[in-house]
Amino acid sequence: MSTVALITGAASGIGAAVARRLSTGGVRCVLVDRDGEGVERLAKELDGAWLAADVSSEEASLEAVALAERRYGRLDLVHLNAGVTSGVDLENFDVERYRKVIGVNVDGVVFGVRASVPLLKRSGGGAIVATASLAGLVGYAGDPVYTMTKHAVVGLVRSLAEPLAAYNIRIGAVCPGFTDTPLVAAARDMFVNSGFPLLTADDVAAAVESAFYAETPGTLLVVQPGRQPMPYRYAGVPGPAGGQRPPRSE
Repeated sequence: MSTVALITGAASGIGAAVARRLSTGGVRCVLVDRDGEGVERLAKELDGAWLAADVSSEEASLEAVALAERRYGRLDLVHLNAGVTSGVDLENFDVERYRKVIGVNVDGVVFGVRASVPLLKRSGGGAIVATASLAGLVGYAGDPVYTMTKHAVVGLVRSLAEPLAAYNIRIGAVCPGFTDTPLVAAARDMFVNSGFPLLTADDVAAAVESAFYAETPGTLLVVQPGRQPMPYRYAGVPGPAGGQRPPRSE
């Protein structure tokens, strides 16, 4: 029985690299992207299924999961990769642009998890990996709204790790530095001219595959040029004075 993966933001960049990597290993792929021509072309190359849709719509995730069940009868791996930079200027605020970024970067992940978990359960478990960013772990002054969305993704992953593990579903995230994809195309020359190393989409795809099989639920893999992906460890938060523990919810 073939492993089945659902990948969002799959027409180019990291998503396409993940699809090609998994397909090479025999995984059947369901690809989602708002670039209909691009996602169809890649799906035909990999003999997979595709859906042209915007993940900021809840219906897109529900339809993608339904497509996986219809076409392959199961779902094992989910890569919630679709994302956009914001370019939102808080002094000259564009609320429409702001809502668009929240829709793709945050809603798209929430909707993707919500839609995929029931089929993952019926398939006996599996793994979800979200594409976050180093900006999900540290403050990035270059794009505060994008940074906020990636912190939200990291928080969701960490909070869902334990409850999903009860259903044999692992959830984690990859947190790459600047990667040579269409997302940073406008700044690519600046990076190259300054000698700043960029990750390749294949570098991140390898980390995504590792994250699918990470033993520790909620693993956040930091991906940087020239280094092996490494789990990020948060420092502990001081508890209340006197050593009291918070009450358990029943």
